[in-house]
Amino acid sequence: MNKKDKNDGTDIAGRYYETEDYNRNDQLSSGLATTHEQVSDAYMEGQADAVIEDVVGVDISIPRKGYDE
Repeated sequence: MNKKDKNDGTDIAGRYYETEDYNRNDQLSSGLATTHEQVSDAYMEGQADAVIEDVVGVDISIPRKGYDE
């Protein structure tokens, strides 16, 4: 059984975000960089509202029990 090279850019399993992903041109690196930025932004905003988006792009609030009363 051959071991795969850990630097294979198309294999998502075991791959983590790296700061260099912002400068790479492959789709996986771009996706990891974008996801990292979105998570970081949501974390820094302190977003507490639970919202889902329906199939046409309309946000639907999810009420939190015990907090909005």
